[in-house]
Parts: sequence; structure tokens; C-alpha cells
Amino acid sequence: MSKLGQIKKAVLAYSGGLDTSIILKWLIEEYGCEVVAFSADLGQAEELDHIPEKAKDTGACACYIEDLREEFVRDFVFPMFRANAIYEGRYFLGTSIARPLIAKKQMEIAKAEGADAVSHGATGKGNDQVRFELGYYHFDPAVKVIAPWREWDLNSRTALEEYAKKHGIPVPTSKKSPWSSDRNLLHISFEGDLLEDPWAEAPEHMYVLSVAPEAAPDTPEYVEIDFKNGDPIAINGEQLSPANLLAKLNELGGKHGIGRIDLMENRFVGMKSRGVYETPGGTILEEAHRGVESITMDREVMHLRDSLIPRYAEMVYNGFWFAPEREALQALIDDTQKTVNGKARVKLYKGHCRVVGRQSDTDSLFNVEFATFEADDVYNQADAEGFIKINSLRLRIRSMMEQNRK
Repeated sequence: MSKLGQIKKAVLAYSGGLDTSIILKWLIEEYGCEVVAFSADLGQAEELDHIPEKAKDTGACACYIEDLREEFVRDFVFPMFRANAIYEGRYFLGTSIARPLIAKKQMEIAKAEGADAVSHGATGKGNDQVRFELGYYHFDPAVKVIAPWREWDLNSRTALEEYAKKHGIPVPTSKKSPWSSDRNLLHISFEGDLLEDPWAEAPEHMYVLSVAPEAAPDTPEYVEIDFKNGDPIAINGEQLSPANLLAKLNELGGKHGIGRIDLMENRFVGMKSRGVYETPGGTILEEAHRGVESITMDREVMHLRDSLIPRYAEMVYNGFWFAPEREALQALIDDTQKTVNGKARVKLYKGHCRVVGRQSDTDSLFNVEFATFEADDVYNQADAEGFIKINSLRLRIRSMMEQNRK
């Protein structure tokens, strides 16, 4: 069935790589529509200057490049880190948290351009298709979404290359790396090729953001991070914007081989996949944030928040950033962060980072007069006997019942 005439104009999330270049041409050929290319600068450190020319040469009627680095860190990464959200206890959600922002900006461009469709290059096997499309429908429930990987018959790299050659799209003569990667200011990920063997160790030359821990400096480095309402605001006394602060932590962490992780994760669509990640700045940030929380956050509030971390992380991983349950949970989490004001000192050394000092001039709940091992006048240790007997009551009753059964 012909798709011609169904769509007048589509906005494509465009990287300038082989896949999205083919999709751009395919949309024009299959739907007979105008295509607007959109690229988001999230700190991927790739040259973006060539993208408008390449998009135009492939047939795009317009091209947008949006610098989203500050918005990405301020409005997406930092709120997530206020929750200490880590998926399945290991993954810092670097790819997951970028997709809602890309979808948001893509829909803004679609509205400005009067487009009636949006498109992306995510495959039908992965999580990104869900993340993108949940974002699209949040902003326009009636938008038409075109996911070429779920429609076309170009189901192999050979088929893609043949299509590219037929339509004059440049095909790389040699692939720089055999794996798939995604990079932004929070992380870089690697999937595919030899990493599909869960027993095979990732090769050292694959890593981009960090040196091998064995090759890191033999002298530890200390870094102090200031927090206000749960967000980092300064490194070693220097106030930095959100994007610049995370970039600086990436530099420090990478220098010391911090933030590498190799895991098997459970995709939302149901399959397991192997991913290798580098998150140097995020690893330091989470450790420092925990350090300041430990001295400023009420015990029961912390335990309640911590019990919600798996649920929050799952929402982000599965693409429900704009869902009401995530927004409601964020409101609770942000309320817990009002007292998270202070400073953490973190030691960086050969792949490890750990808090070695924490302080808060305004919100510290630590009182040395209560906690000291020395003599004090504020805590009657004899009171602990009644506390223990009350808490042991159910255990004592249980033991009595068991003895009566004998």
C-alpha cells in the first residue's frame, strides 16, 4: 500500500550517520513528504558543523541543531540525581534520560514547522523507540509517528549499504568501531558486536572517557563538591553551570579511571542485553550527593526515598519521564532535598571514588555531643535498656510460643 500523500512534512531526529541519513531519504521516497532534520547537542563531542550540509545534500528541506547541554543537565540529569536513581543498582541511565529532552525539542520544532509527523531511528528491539514515542504523545496525542525500522525491509547492514549506494548516500569505507555507542555529557555506552558475547571482556581500546584504572595516577586526588537543595553548584570552591560542572567531573573522573561498568540489563521489551558504560562524572556526583545527604537528611525520610529508587529508576529507563507518577514522585524527592545543603570531599584513586569528608554549616543533623564515645551529659545510656526490651517484645513472645509447643 502506497504511503504517498499520507504525510506532508516530518521532523526526523537526525545524527548524520548512515542509518538516519538513509531514513531521511527513505521518508522522502516512501511518503513523498518534506523532511526537517533535527540534531541535539547533548555534549557528545562530535563535530556537528557538517550536519546541515549533509542533511541538505540528502534531501532535507531544513535542519536544526539545538544546543541542549545546559537544559539537559539542569532539568533532566540533576532531578534524576536528586533521586540517586540507578537502574537495577548499576546503570546510571545516561541514554535513558536524554531521550525525553530530544523528544521535547523535536515536538517543539514540529509545531514551529507545521509538521504532521515525527520520526526516529530507533529499532523495534530496543528501549529508545518507547522513550521517544512516549515523549511525542505527551506533547501531541494525535501526532503521527514514523518508525522506519518497524516498517521497511532493510533488515541488514548489507541492505542498508545497497540502499545508500543506490541513492547516493555516502557509506563509510571502514567502520571506526564495530559496536554501537551513544554519548552525552552524562555517559557513553557501548553495545553490539563482540559485546554480544557476555563472557568476552570489553577491549581496552574501546573506552573513550576514562583511562584504565591500572594506568591512572599513583597519587590520589581530592575534590570538594558543594550542594544546594540537592544539586551540585561548585567544585573546589568554583561555581560552575550545570553542564560545565558535569564536564569538569567527567574530566576528573576519567583521569582516575572512574565510572566504568559492564552489565547485563533487562530491556523494557523483555530481552536481556549487554552494555558497557563510562560515567565518570556521574559516579563522583552520586557518591558526593550521598555524602551530603548522610549528614543532612532525616533517617526515615532517607529510608523512604531509598525504597522508591528502584521504581523511579524504572520509570526513567522505560521512558515514563513525562508520566504523572514520575512527576508526583519527583515532587516528594525534591521536598526531601531542601535540607541537602553542604559539601562533600571525595577521594579519587585508580578507578575508585569515596567520600572521606562531609559537612553542612546550615543543615547538619550530626551532633557530636550525642554521638561521642567520650563522656557526655545529653544522653542517658541506661535509657537504652527499655528501648531494647520494647523492640524485643515480639521476638520474646515468639520464642515463648515455640518453647510451649515442645
